[in-house]
Amino acid sequence: MDWTQLLSGKRLGMEEYHERKHERTDFQRDYDRLIFSSPFRRLQNKTQVFPLPGSIFVHNRLTHSLEVSCVGRSLGNNAAKGLMQKYPQGSVNFPEIGSIVSAACLAHDMGNPPFGHSGERAISAYFSEGNGRKLEADVRKEGGRWEDFVHFEGNANAMRLLTHQFAGRRPGGFALTYCTLASIVKYPYSSAMLEKGGKFGFFQSEEETYIRIATALGIRNRQTAPACYIRYPLVYLVEAADDICYQIMDIEDAHKLRILNSEETIQLLLDFFEGERLAHVVKVMQMVDDTNERIAYLRSGVIGLLVNECSRVFLENEEAIMEGDFDGTLIKRIDEHAGKAYAACSRVAYKKIYRAKEVLDIELAGHHIFSRLIDSLTEAVINQGHAYSKLLLQRIPEQYDVNAPTTYGRIQCVLDYISGMTDVYALDLYRKVTGMSLPAV
Repeated sequence: MDWTQLLSGKRLGMEEYHERKHERTDFQRDYDRLIFSSPFRRLQNKTQVFPLPGSIFVHNRLTHSLEVSCVGRSLGNNAAKGLMQKYPQGSVNFPEIGSIVSAACLAHDMGNPPFGHSGERAISAYFSEGNGRKLEADVRKEGGRWEDFVHFEGNANAMRLLTHQFAGRRPGGFALTYCTLASIVKYPYSSAMLEKGGKFGFFQSEEETYIRIATALGIRNRQTAPACYIRYPLVYLVEAADDICYQIMDIEDAHKLRILNSEETIQLLLDFFEGERLAHVVKVMQMVDDTNERIAYLRSGVIGLLVNECSRVFLENEEAIMEGDFDGTLIKRIDEHAGKAYAACSRVAYKKIYRAKEVLDIELAGHHIFSRLIDSLTEAVINQGHAYSKLLLQRIPEQYDVNAPTTYGRIQCVLDYISGMTDVYALDLYRKVTGMSLPAV
């Protein structure tokens, strides 16, 4: 692949305008367009890991995405500096890599449904184990890809949200640059490639769009049918920013919620450092008495260390990445000492955080709420002549095509609506649909 072609300013749905000049670069405009969008604002009421905060503030999808974006900008800027030194006559857009990665990081979770990853699992379970199974024959008979539903994937849904022309909207969805869109597709193949589950990057409905983007940017394909490509290089930086933030910030949140004690949290973070750097970190940390400030200082130091390590891995393996020969993630290639500390954080997170009672309660509630909402809304769009269906369909905003000509399209309409909900909205609609809550009379 060639960097000059990869860093194109072409914009989806507005290809004929991509040479126009603005005060802001095309990639800075992507960032601003995402920040001011309604779907991005709704992330403030979507669960990250822990239930939405009461008296103690922990991360939601919005704060997580903003932090990932900051880390992504640093990774992108480091990569840009290294590439400019390596290729002094290279792409004129090298300095914009930080802006591209930062914008993609903002968007990376926008396709995730409410209630964290339990929302994804609930959708998949409805179609693989629940009442949704009865629709499989109709979907397949009409040529629809059933795997898109039984392996529902937030990454693919982000691609749809950002590129699909919803009713009354302009072509190209958010009309983002090809670069930003390519940077969020961590798994550049369709669900048709999956045999026993896993992740994929785009639904059947967006496959042609991704092929158009990949062709324009010169992203190499591994095979054409079904579509399967190597990763766009900047995906590795977006992924690394996410890996750094969720792992380290979840540790800090767990301390605030007293799932981890202070000594354990501090030791987990101190273990990233060694030698003179460790002595310096301990000395600075002891300048303050406040435990939360100590942990915040350690957290910032760990993030800085991991940013430098992932930047190094990216630049050292740039040629393999460009050839599609790089396996795994950047975070798995960091130096041995930091890698062991990161692995220790992962083990603690799995054992004490992701299986905490509060997290499991969200999973249980989310699963039940999603199953009921999908069941009711799917029944309504499939059987629109029923009296209850007519009432319920009036709740679905006009931008969603309830009259799609195929069963696949109507199911997508329901999932578009549900996945865009906040936790609070989904819970409120569930209560109204089940009759548990009524408007004040």
